[in-house]
Amino acid sequence: MNLIDSKNDKIYLAIIGVVSVLIPVVVALLLFLPQTGNLGDLNVAFLPHLNAVLNSATSIALLAGFYFIKTKNIAFHRTAMFSAFGLSSIFLVSYVIYHFQGTHTTYPDIPSKPIYLIILISHIILATVVVPFVLISIYFAISNQIERHKNIVKYTFPIWLYVAVTGVIVYFMISPFYK
Repeated sequence: MNLIDSKNDKIYLAIIGVVSVLIPVVVALLLFLPQTGNLGDLNVAFLPHLNAVLNSATSIALLAGFYFIKTKNIAFHRTAMFSAFGLSSIFLVSYVIYHFQGTHTTYPDIPSKPIYLIILISHIILATVVVPFVLISIYFAISNQIERHKNIVKYTFPIWLYVAVTGVIVYFMISPFYK
C-alpha cells in the first residue's frame, strides 16, 4: 500500500521538478557572476578539498547502499542512501559557496586538457541530469512505491556514482593548479 495518494504524488513530483530546474539554474548563474568576495573575508580555499572528500564519501555510501540492497539489508541500504543524499547535499552547498566566493581556476593548456575537459563536461551534464532522478528515487522509496523506486534507480545509481567518482577525478586533475 502506498503511503501517498495520487493527488499528493502529483504535488511532490511537481515540487521535485521545480527543485530540479532551480538547482542547475542557480549553480549556472553563480558560475557567471563576478566573484567579488560577497561574503566578506570568508576564506573558502579549503572547500575544493572538502568537496573531494564529500564526493569520495558519497561514492562509498552509494556502493555500500548497493551492497546492502543486494544482500537484502533494507535498513542499512536506507541509511547508506540517505547518507549519500546528505553528503551530496552538503557538497552542493559547499560548491555553491566556493563558486560564489572563491577564485576561478582554469586548467592549463597541457596535453591532458582534452581528457580533463571530457571528464569535466560529462560530469557537469550528468550532475544536472541526476538531480531529478535522485529526488524521485528518494520520493518513491519514502512513499513506499518500491516498484517505481526499483525502476528508476536502475538509471539513478550508475549516473550518481559516475558523478561522484568523476568529481574526485576532476579535483585531482585540477588541484595542482589552484592558486
